[in-house]
Amino acid sequence: MTLEEKKQFLHKKHEEAELAGGSQRIAQQHERGKMTARERIQFLLDEGTFVELDKFVSHRCTDFGMEEKKYLGDGVVTGYGTISGRHVYVYGQDFTVFGGSLSATQSLKICKLLDLATKNGKPVVGLNDSGGARIQEGVESLAGYGEIFWRNTMASGVVPQISAIMGPCAGGAVYSPAITDFIFMVKKTSYMFVTGPDVIKTVTHEDVTMEELGGAASHSSRSGVCHFASDDEKSCLLLIRELLSYLPSNNLDDPPFVPTSDPVSRKDPKLLTLIPDNSKLAYDMSELIQAVVDDSYFFEVQQDYAQNIIIGFARLGGRSVGIVANQPKVLAGCLDINASVKGARFVRFCDAFNIPIITFVDVPGFLPGTEQEYGGIIKHGAKLLFAYSEATVPKITVITRKAYGGAYDVMASKHLRADMNYAFPTSEIAVMGPEGAVAIVFRNELQRAANLEEEKRRLVQMYTETFATPYKAAERGFIDEVILPDETRLRLVQALEMLKGKRDHLPPKKHGNIPL
Repeated sequence: MTLEEKKQFLHKKHEEAELAGGSQRIAQQHERGKMTARERIQFLLDEGTFVELDKFVSHRCTDFGMEEKKYLGDGVVTGYGTISGRHVYVYGQDFTVFGGSLSATQSLKICKLLDLATKNGKPVVGLNDSGGARIQEGVESLAGYGEIFWRNTMASGVVPQISAIMGPCAGGAVYSPAITDFIFMVKKTSYMFVTGPDVIKTVTHEDVTMEELGGAASHSSRSGVCHFASDDEKSCLLLIRELLSYLPSNNLDDPPFVPTSDPVSRKDPKLLTLIPDNSKLAYDMSELIQAVVDDSYFFEVQQDYAQNIIIGFARLGGRSVGIVANQPKVLAGCLDINASVKGARFVRFCDAFNIPIITFVDVPGFLPGTEQEYGGIIKHGAKLLFAYSEATVPKITVITRKAYGGAYDVMASKHLRADMNYAFPTSEIAVMGPEGAVAIVFRNELQRAANLEEEKRRLVQMYTETFATPYKAAERGFIDEVILPDETRLRLVQALEMLKGKRDHLPPKKHGNIPL
């Protein structure tokens, strides 16, 4: 072969690999409203930066006539590129080749990428679109999944791992995304489930559609498996780019700093009137967050799930921060099982990747009821307590109103080693609300009272003035400063600047035993 012939041969190999399962299957993919694996990767990454690896790999299976059915790349596109100038590793399963099913060689390609990402300290984005294990390869395919799961686990807390479900993801395939940090789904075209509708009907006689069982709407609002649900693939990929802008490349780096023209000392007068005088009335904690953060922009995570707690990312003085906040608009901001788990996992992610945690507190306690107790609120509530206790990143807490009972402790109190604890003058820090406390503490006095209602009002007022304020806690040093609401932004930025060199270490141990 001459050099020119070799060049032409190489060119044909590239064309063959890029055609994947063929033009007909590519057309079918487009008809379903889906992009191909390469199109997704090209759209996700900065233009012209994608470098493909293992482009010519093909499977090694010889059973069931598979030796006659080989495609270059073997159903997954792997490589690296940049997002906003920062390197990421990415793989995209190609549904046009054997339905994106996982073979031993496809697993090797993904494992190589995960190894490179872990060694080089760069995020990994997986674009999942697969029918599951390649049945023709039997246990080799299952072994391939196991190898991926192990690497996902080893990379956890080392580099950010993001999974986008761009089509089906069923059976054992769901556990790789489940181990990763964030899961994105596309409405109407992506599905996740361990067992499909047909199996469920056979075993439990339940009738359920794929969308109801494992669609983006179900997983973003009911199960909490999905963190972001998008209307289409392009908006999904753009959200991934945005999320990465808040995250460091690995656990040893700091998050990106983004200069802002938003003045540190900016005061939003809305904050002075946002919280009602009547502590029984609700308000929207999202408005408070937006009034405080840079450019009033808050990137919320899991916004449709456990809405009594808010989590997400923002910037303060250009620094990336993670925000956890009770939402008085939903269940009065009570902590329940779902909210506790949602908050705990987010706190642990932020701690793993050096992202300071800002906590806004307005919590009347844990949600009462047999459903919560039987569901394990004790165990699940302890997860949030454990996560805050374990976190060594800068932790700043602002009590806006209610902080009652054990929930006061759990929500990043000074006793869990929060670095700075602020409280608004409207805050109420006590074991319980005034009415409940009076009914217990002054039970005998109330029984003897000539005018029960008048005596009760007097005692409630006395208790409120004594305990349902931030000043008892401030006297004990549990609150560092009582601040006016419109000073919040300045105080938070000042505290972050002061804490940027924080060094804290946990006792030597293999790992803690979080109550799972």
